[in-house]
Amino acid sequence: MSTGELLSIEPQELQFPFELRKQISCSLNLSNKTDNYVAFKVKTTNPKKYCVRPNTGVVLPRSTCNVIVIMQAQKEAPPDMQCKDKFLLQSVVASPGATAKDITSEMFNKESEHHVEECKLRVIYVAAPRPPSPVREGSEEGLSPRASVSDNGSLNAAESLSFPCLLCLTLNRVSRTRLERHKHQDNSDDVTSLSRSVIRTFSSGIEILWASAKSLIFKLTEEKNSAIQQNKRLQQELDLLRREAKRGNGGIPFMYVILVGLVGLVGIILGYILKTT
Repeated sequence: MSTGELLSIEPQELQFPFELRKQISCSLNLSNKTDNYVAFKVKTTNPKKYCVRPNTGVVLPRSTCNVIVIMQAQKEAPPDMQCKDKFLLQSVVASPGATAKDITSEMFNKESEHHVEECKLRVIYVAAPRPPSPVREGSEEGLSPRASVSDNGSLNAAESLSFPCLLCLTLNRVSRTRLERHKHQDNSDDVTSLSRSVIRTFSSGIEILWASAKSLIFKLTEEKNSAIQQNKRLQQELDLLRREAKRGNGGIPFMYVILVGLVGLVGIILGYILKTT
């Protein structure tokens, strides 16, 4: 803040968030700390580039005045974003009850007997504020793992993400999209427009969740059918093994038949030998 005997000026530097092809403005706050009427005049080294409103005026005793400085749209950026433009604000005591119409250039002539205060202001270009990054559809902060909506409308997510989380995620995503669109619309009929936006939001959320539920049901049905078929195959193999086991236990082994035959043959031979002897 520049503090003179007549006016306090804030800020000391005119800061413009520079953007190409865009008109930019900043303001000066003039505070009269005396009991006199104070006239002021604003000059610049580049009058074609800037527009000052008001460029002259009267600040009432113990009051303030706001001055707007507008920089015209620029087609090219200056080298290294450095600006050499300057402003000069002159102030002088005016007669009681004076208005802007009573201000003359002679009042700010240093060669006259008037006490003229001067304050030099330089121009500084600052970086323009960046717009907020758009929210990526299908991703929300605080939810991990992330979920996304596939091209066919089904909702793909890690299996550890529960259905309530998917519900919150979907409704939140659709709500943000609708609200962003609503911000750029006309403010007329706000209540009706917002109500319709809310209805469309929940309708879209239900449609997405329904598509996700159908996809999940279809997947679970396929897994169930596959499990049933595999169970049938295992049951058939088990029955076959049981039948083969029963067949092996109920018949006479071939080696047992041969052994019995050999024993019988030996008995016959021994009987014949005994008879002959």
